Amino acid sequence: MSERKVGFGRIFWPSLVAALIVSVLGSIIFVLVVGGFISGLSDVEPRPLLLKDKTVLHFTLEGEIAERSDISFSKTNLSFSNTIGLSDLLLGLRTAAEDKNIAGLFLDFKGANLGLSSAKELRDAINVFEESGKFVVSYSSGEMISQKEYYISSAANYSYAFPTSAMQFNGLGAELMYFKSTLDKLGVEMQVIRGRDNDFKSAVEPFFRKNLSDSSELQVKRYLSNLWLGIRKDISIDRKVSVSELDQIAEDLSIHRAEDAVKFKLIDKTLYRDEVIDILKEKAGVKKGDELNLVSFEKYSKKKFKQDQVLVTADNPNIAVILSQGDISTGGEGISSKEVCKLFQDVRNNESIKTVVFRVNSPGGSALASDEIWREVKLTNKTKKVVVSMGDVAASGGYYVSTPASRIFAESSTITGSIGVFGVIPFIGDMLTDKLGLTFDRVSTNKHSVLSLNKKLTKEELSFLQEEVNQIYLDFLSRVAEGRGMTIEEVNRVARGRVWTGDDALKIGLVDEIGGISDAINYASKQAGLTTAKVLYYPLQKEDPFSDLMEKIQEEEFAKSTNENYVSDEILDYYKKLRVLDNINGIQMRLPFYINLN
Repeated sequence: MSERKVGFGRIFWPSLVAALIVSVLGSIIFVLVVGGFISGLSDVEPRPLLLKDKTVLHFTLEGEIAERSDISFSKTNLSFSNTIGLSDLLLGLRTAAEDKNIAGLFLDFKGANLGLSSAKELRDAINVFEESGKFVVSYSSGEMISQKEYYISSAANYSYAFPTSAMQFNGLGAELMYFKSTLDKLGVEMQVIRGRDNDFKSAVEPFFRKNLSDSSELQVKRYLSNLWLGIRKDISIDRKVSVSELDQIAEDLSIHRAEDAVKFKLIDKTLYRDEVIDILKEKAGVKKGDELNLVSFEKYSKKKFKQDQVLVTADNPNIAVILSQGDISTGGEGISSKEVCKLFQDVRNNESIKTVVFRVNSPGGSALASDEIWREVKLTNKTKKVVVSMGDVAASGGYYVSTPASRIFAESSTITGSIGVFGVIPFIGDMLTDKLGLTFDRVSTNKHSVLSLNKKLTKEELSFLQEEVNQIYLDFLSRVAEGRGMTIEEVNRVARGRVWTGDDALKIGLVDEIGGISDAINYASKQAGLTTAKVLYYPLQKEDPFSDLMEKIQEEEFAKSTNENYVSDEILDYYKKLRVLDNINGIQMRLPFYINLN
């Protein structure tokens, strides 16, 4: 029986039409679903957050904690993405400490996603909340209690865990992936150009090495050791266990389960949830038989933050806080130079604003976009002093945009520095020829007219690009020297692409003070001579009916049935990194690696 061939058109066009139909139907379903909820909830007025006496705020640490709050709905997997801002939480803790109806705080850990410096800022704010005389109870009840989770929970007055929960307390480590052998097998050559003396700029090493260089190993060991020491110091203060003993516990792998942590005084007791609720009732002064009044801390914080911003907007704000997070690019996701530059221009034109705090949480990105933001920070600092608050990471381009500020704050665990530049140009011509049989021919008016991924760069072209990268690196050194009051030679000694923690950055003069965003705001207020700080956060909060709708849906617990990821968090993380790589254009000021400390 002869094999019947199917034409391309008979496959392609029906498939295309089917894809369009599915897309249109998906949009229609989304509109109908959301429209149904809007019509069902349209008659419901927004309810004010009225707290009863002896209320306990229930802080469920799960999902992403970012620089600013955001809620969105994905039509792809029909799930909600709910991000809460660190600034909302910090203001919520300050407000709750003075709220007479609030008896205490219940920290309920279910897998929060946040950086180490954000975790420290949250932890420090919890300690300040405790100083008001109100209690904090933490409870870890997942399959695995991570080190970051325990790090935050150890700040609580009373720390408990589920009896059979496993627990991680084994120090910090890093594993890096190298692609050299894979690229060799594919016949792909990555043509790498680094700035002069940028031996610590290890972002490109996976493309031409199979392991860590001496420089990369040195800096990774240094910053991991500093981070681990900072974690142990904070835990030591709250749990009354020495720093050296904590290190030995990790070295000996003494803790496997929550019960082990009790033996070493890292946790007070293992309890079931009903037993923890009984303790909360007792500490809140609730009578036996009465219900414990638990109120979502996230909801409380968001409400208070929105109310605060409405009042500040109407009362001549005098401090602007510009929040920025993500990779730096000229447009798109993360830190868009187009958006950030406009925010600085708006702040300069706002006569009531006297000083600016620029929150930077970025591993860097586009050199061009970084320079655009740098210019706006410098222009603003001439008329209104700019104070930078570094988040989890403010490195490479993230450090570049910080240099014109009058003062720079960083947490001890902030990853910063990485003052260096690189460019990567793939050559895939051999792969296409050897693997697929493709060949190329060219016609040009000049010998360098064709610059293609299928044509290997000549020595002359490589030399030209090297000079360009070197010049951008020199510009970077000059920007840092100007902003930090150093010579170019002094900057170069601590630059060369090297990564530093906030503690080390303070010692070598790259930052001015150790502290979080609250410390930066307090400093900016005093420096501007303000008697009352009226802080307005940018981008400005706008009335968003969709976000309000999502909050109402969540209140009805609708989100619980739709908030599960259909793709693992690890795969989604890799997808985000690939999206970043796909959007890379031009010369980069970028952190050498991604950091995820669990």
